[in-house]
Amino acid sequence: MAITDNGLKGAVPSILVVLGVVLAAPIVLPAVAAVSRPLAKTLIRGYLTLADMAKEFSAGAGEQISDLVAEVKAERDTAAAAEVVAGSKVKPSA
Repeated sequence: MAITDNGLKGAVPSILVVLGVVLAAPIVLPAVAAVSRPLAKTLIRGYLTLADMAKEFSAGAGEQISDLVAEVKAERDTAAAAEVVAGSKVKPSA
């Protein structure tokens, strides 16, 4: 019978905790719901603000990168054109 004694030893406190939660739920849940909805709205509002800031930052960074790419391409084309002009002025030695 030692098995049943040890088996029920931890069950009684667990049953009491569950019973306490069931009895307190009708009182606690409406209070939690009243607080959690505004809290959730505030968290969502903050997330949307951060998302908008991230989009603006990413758009600005993308614009700067595309400007740099265009600048490098222009410099590369200018350098290539200068090499062609310099190459045409040099007379090959025979």
